Amino acid sequence: MAGLKWIGATLGWTLGGPIGAIIGLALGSLGDAMAGKGNLLGDGNPNTQQRRQPNYRTKPNYRTQQQRREQTTSGDFEVSLLILASVIIKADGVQDQRELDFVRSKFVELYGKDRANKAFKLFKSISNQNVSTRDVCAQIQQMMDHASRLQLLHFLFGIAKADGMVTDDEEDQVQRISNYLGISSRDYSSIKAMFYNSSDNAYKILEIDKTATTDQIKKAYRKMAKKYHPDRVEHLGEEHRKGAEEKFKQVQKAYEFLQDERRF
Repeated sequence: MAGLKWIGATLGWTLGGPIGAIIGLALGSLGDAMAGKGNLLGDGNPNTQQRRQPNYRTKPNYRTQQQRREQTTSGDFEVSLLILASVIIKADGVQDQRELDFVRSKFVELYGKDRANKAFKLFKSISNQNVSTRDVCAQIQQMMDHASRLQLLHFLFGIAKADGMVTDDEEDQVQRISNYLGISSRDYSSIKAMFYNSSDNAYKILEIDKTATTDQIKKAYRKMAKKYHPDRVEHLGEEHRKGAEEKFKQVQKAYEFLQDERRF
């Protein structure tokens, strides 16, 4: 019974819409009592869940947009991550063990061994479902703040690169998810550059061209340091704040590289 009850108390807006349906079916397939006791996830019927929750396709009002950060909990981020990770791992038609190990290791790093094992159990159940990527991302895009969506994208690239390379199918899937999440092409290119070796990666990470002046580089660094600062996701909990430090360090490395290259 205790199975996956740990995640129920931390879920907010993901209880409804397509994500709620996916999680409900996953819990049902695991035989977890959480889906039945207290109707925490409803009855596992997607139509029932969507009736009980606000329509995720409805354009949010100004107040809703302002409250996104407060609405998105650690659990919301976690189940969103589990679902999108399952999409990336299946993108090239092969569930590579190194990618699965990466997901497990990252969850251990973020949540500790016990919680990670429970999350991975749920992840494997989700992986057996046919996920509508567009619908899931539409729900995330509407309800999750920009900084958290960038963190999701960073994690997905890490999964794709876990086996040493990012296949064309995986990259296409990550880019498709990025578009569905409402992430700009410049933000996408910035995060993508963190996982590739190229002479112009530092410029891409800082979202500038090679023709940028020293002043423009400094300005870009300040902007990106603010955008990727770990404090931007502190509302998700300390575990996700630590996970965001990797992006922040990449911005710092890019700036230091250009300082050495331009000698300023």
